Amino acid sequence: MDKKDNEQRISGRENKVIERLVISGFGGQGIMSLGKFIALCAMRENKFVTFIPAYGAEVRGGTSHCAIIISDKAIASAQCEEIDTLIAMNEPSAIKFTPRLKKGAHLFVNASMAGKPRRLKGLHLHHIRFTDIASRLGNAKVANMVALGAYIARKKILSVRNIIKILPEIFKQNTLLIHLNEQALQEGLKTK
Repeated sequence: MDKKDNEQRISGRENKVIERLVISGFGGQGIMSLGKFIALCAMRENKFVTFIPAYGAEVRGGTSHCAIIISDKAIASAQCEEIDTLIAMNEPSAIKFTPRLKKGAHLFVNASMAGKPRRLKGLHLHHIRFTDIASRLGNAKVANMVALGAYIARKKILSVRNIIKILPEIFKQNTLLIHLNEQALQEGLKTK
């Protein structure tokens, strides 16, 4: 009996994992904030969620990342060996995590900070200028919300309406931040 069979036997039912997502980039790009935001939204949609941040020296400008698992059943293991979706906000992140993408996975790459990855047979590549779009809105720090919009538009796992409902809670009713982040989200939804 392998580990997966044993976990299913213990839990009494087969897990229905919807998404294994890794978000990665430089410290300061809002990687952890985006991961928490996605996890909170999934929980509000009555899904089971694990959120595993990777802190440490990465916070000071190196590559940081977080892993999120979204499921419609209890999650037996928080490990994320194979990835369904990768949001890579810089080139080192794309290089580091692309080999873990399973066949048919989605790869979102911030084209403002990374070239087009090679050897992508069997993957869905979304090479989008997240940072440039955010800069046109007036603040490059909302590139993570542009990425979220692009992710939602293509994966359709989370509801845009629910994300917009959460913005005032996250940004403590700061009207300017709520508006800027909603604009960035909407721009991401329109990306091709």
